[in-house]
Amino acid sequence: MSDKYFTVNIRAYLDKDEPTYIGEESLYDLLSDFSCPKNLDVEYFLLHNAIEFTKKDQSITYLVFDAEDASLVGYFSLTVKPISVRASNISKTMAKKLSRVSILDEETQSYTTAAYLIAQLGKNYSLPKEKRIPGNILLGFALETISSLKYSVGGVMEFLECEDNEFLLSFYTQNHFKPFDTRITASQNNEPHTLHQLLKFI
Repeated sequence: MSDKYFTVNIRAYLDKDEPTYIGEESLYDLLSDFSCPKNLDVEYFLLHNAIEFTKKDQSITYLVFDAEDASLVGYFSLTVKPISVRASNISKTMAKKLSRVSILDEETQSYTTAAYLIAQLGKNYSLPKEKRIPGNILLGFALETISSLKYSVGGVMEFLECEDNEFLLSFYTQNHFKPFDTRITASQNNEPHTLHQLLKFI
């Protein structure tokens, strides 16, 4: 990945045995400059949930910094979750790959398996435009981290969910993610909205 940036697992700031330990209060201060008005759920997660989710092993958040001035340019959060994919929504080639690592429910004709989830991905819009990290580089850091996990523990699939937004859908499909379903969820203001689910074989 680009040597203009570096990533830090926030465990490094929370573990007293690590030389990088700063504690929760200082970590909250570090995160407080993050702003993502284009997706308030992404902003809310980092400012209010990322630390607790990491402590409880629900997901792990990685911060991405500018190597030149150590400014926080973005973050991503990863976890492992079960995923259900209807056979009718994917190609025969994908179904064949899935069948090797999943269970097929004959009644629903859906494959169920565990996969790496890119649970959150967001760039810091509080920075000047010229300092913001390109989306493909930020996504690349998340994919690179998953690749290193695959090397250690295995796994064949990664997936994510994104808003019903033409730009985002185009961005992820250009990065080789394939749409396979949608689901309705509620945002922070409890308004229902559609999320597109996309997968990619590692």
